[in-house]
Amino acid sequence: MLYNYIKIAWRGLAKHRTYSLINISGLAVGMAVTLLIGLWIHYEFSYDRFLPDFDRIYQVKRHYTTDQIHTDNAISLPLVDIFKQQLPGVQYAAEADWGGTDHSLLVGDTRLYLNGTFTGPDFLNIFQLPMLQGDHQTALLRPDAIVLTASTAKALFGEDDPMNRSIRFDQVHEMTVTGVLNDLPANATLQFNYLVPFSFLEQTQVYAKHARTDWGSNAFRLFVRLAPEVNDEQVAAQIKHLLTENNEKARATKQELSLQAFKDRHLYDKYENGKAVGGYIDYIYMFGLIGILVLLIACINFMNLTTARSLKKAKEVGVRKAIGSKRKQLIFQFLSESLVYTGLSFTLALLLTYLSLWPFNRLMGVEVLIPFEKPSFWLIMLAYLVLTAMLAGGRPAFYLSSLNAVQVLKGSMQSTRSAFWSRKALVLVQFSCSIGLVIATLIIYQQLQHVKNRPVGYDQHRLLVTGMSEDMIHNYPAIKKELLNSGFVENVTRSSSSATDISFFSEISNWPGKQVDALPLGIAAITVSDTYFETMGMHLKRGRNFGGHPSADSNSVILNEAAVQQLGIADPVGQSITWLDNQQVVVVGVVADAIMESPFQPAEPTLFAPTGFWSSVIYRLAPQTDFQDALTHLKPIFEKYNPNYPFEYEFVDDAYAQKFHLEVTISRLASLFAGLAIFVSCMGLFGLATYMTEQRRKEIGIRKVLGATVAQLWLMLSKEFLFLVFISCLLATPLALYFAQNWLQQYDYRITITPISFVIAGLLAMIITLLTVSLQAIRVGTARPVDSLRSE
Repeated sequence: MLYNYIKIAWRGLAKHRTYSLINISGLAVGMAVTLLIGLWIHYEFSYDRFLPDFDRIYQVKRHYTTDQIHTDNAISLPLVDIFKQQLPGVQYAAEADWGGTDHSLLVGDTRLYLNGTFTGPDFLNIFQLPMLQGDHQTALLRPDAIVLTASTAKALFGEDDPMNRSIRFDQVHEMTVTGVLNDLPANATLQFNYLVPFSFLEQTQVYAKHARTDWGSNAFRLFVRLAPEVNDEQVAAQIKHLLTENNEKARATKQELSLQAFKDRHLYDKYENGKAVGGYIDYIYMFGLIGILVLLIACINFMNLTTARSLKKAKEVGVRKAIGSKRKQLIFQFLSESLVYTGLSFTLALLLTYLSLWPFNRLMGVEVLIPFEKPSFWLIMLAYLVLTAMLAGGRPAFYLSSLNAVQVLKGSMQSTRSAFWSRKALVLVQFSCSIGLVIATLIIYQQLQHVKNRPVGYDQHRLLVTGMSEDMIHNYPAIKKELLNSGFVENVTRSSSSATDISFFSEISNWPGKQVDALPLGIAAITVSDTYFETMGMHLKRGRNFGGHPSADSNSVILNEAAVQQLGIADPVGQSITWLDNQQVVVVGVVADAIMESPFQPAEPTLFAPTGFWSSVIYRLAPQTDFQDALTHLKPIFEKYNPNYPFEYEFVDDAYAQKFHLEVTISRLASLFAGLAIFVSCMGLFGLATYMTEQRRKEIGIRKVLGATVAQLWLMLSKEFLFLVFISCLLATPLALYFAQNWLQQYDYRITITPISFVIAGLLAMIITLLTVSLQAIRVGTARPVDSLRSE
């Protein structure tokens, strides 16, 4: 019997090719969108799940209170020994310096500049990364050890065995390969090319050696692996007040520690008031909802197109009922037909998804694949197929099987009022979802343009940044002189941060007018030379700049406007404040705010000091300079004074544009999915228009005989659909407004929602509706009346 049902469905598909093509393609698009989003969501949730016992791995977070509760990953090294020795629930603990600096690896004539990290000896015991050679327990014990990833080992040694081979690190230190790791997958949160023991960093860098006993140096990461069957809440209670118990200065800012499950690190990276409140997971929820909506729209489209053919199917139902078919048999037949259509749609959807993966992966920066080889995938797809077939074909099956055989065979079958309104309700749902997606897309676009057009407070044009090595720090005066003498560079300065990032935060503990119970002010701190503001294009509002000799200004600082506002000092120039371990400094100037961190947030309160550490050379090319020609001439200057590293640079405007990458990606995807939703909705609208013109065919013929014009018939058929779309706009508006306002809450610098987005979305829906309905209206309006009025 099932074979016969499938054969009947196949014959119907072949007989009505145009209808079948529209039905199958519309459902395929919806299924493809949902499948693609589903694969992406699965990929995002798979981050770090490849690690053995991943649910026992945690990262230590630090919370401190100034003007608000801040949360970061930076901890002080004295905590490491406490975690190892005094907390029985902790099986392993390892520190890490995740600075992100590239280092030189030299083997023979092969030199690589790659990113790695310095970690404690238990790092590999915590993460249990797959090792091709070496042992987790001993690989990082020696200070001169280095553990390579497989691709790094191959690049350095080719096919030779790398174990126990020597590598010259940063042109100075001899390191011995003690292990080789499998290459890290793309869905690993921590990415590196090699591991070096933290003990090596302590032997070679003064700051790391001093940090081992310095509770105030919060610049490192701490990862832990809990013992089996240990509750993370128990450990969290033990570590919460470790900082205030061991560091008196931590009490002023109420510093606390907490644990974040490593499996949640990728998705939950946004903290408010010391609690994880979301992050990337919000976008996953958003696109998961979009996938469900697009599939729902596609299924409604299938229902409407199937219902549109109900008159042609009615006689078949009548004949089958007259010869003894039961309703459940008819339901099973129509569901079988739906399964055939859905199966073909799924096959096309799978092809569309496969073809879309390459551009989708490039856009999102991921490596999503279809796991054809996994039986679980096919089981899920089978359930997906059956569920979609039931959702799309359920209503037509129950509706058609309920038709009265006598009325059908007499030719007197009329649609019931409930069926009439249910079809319209489906269209309302379709267009409400589609219009809501269009409104959301427009608001995302407006927010993105609003932030892109935001004044940044400095001139990004022709501005470049190059990271400073130790050689460059020592040779900076000579580098600056040669850059300016080259004729290609207009200004040069140096700083402890790049132009689009802040690498150090501290606090101002006392200032004029501070209330007795006021907490310290958390503030960004940047070391700058005297040409910094001129080079950056930042403007001093009050006071003076630093002098050319840093020692003369060693106790001077400059604040930005945001810092002055936070401190509440009416006339800050000349005032004394307490900063950085009770150091008394004098404010000599106030500079305009500049956006160096998130363009979606207010400017950070920032303090500029003339002495400290250096990490970046910032220089502005001369006007009318050809970029490529300038870089060609500047390269030998940097290589002359920094021979151990290649000349690397970053255009500031490009680095700033990268801050919008996620929002730009979201905007493009939302636009694409909103367009597909409108496309599929139009198919459903076309189906309903076909149904209604089929129902009113004789009426239209009579009206034409009585003198009705094509324009009058077009208006008669269109106004009903326009009314439906208008109602859809009214339904979509409050829902879209609610979700848009919630989405915008994550940005301090955001647009004010105006009616323009809702009006544009409504007009767009109206225009598309008119174009879609007009195809049917004009076709019927131009048909000969005799074709619709003649008797059978």
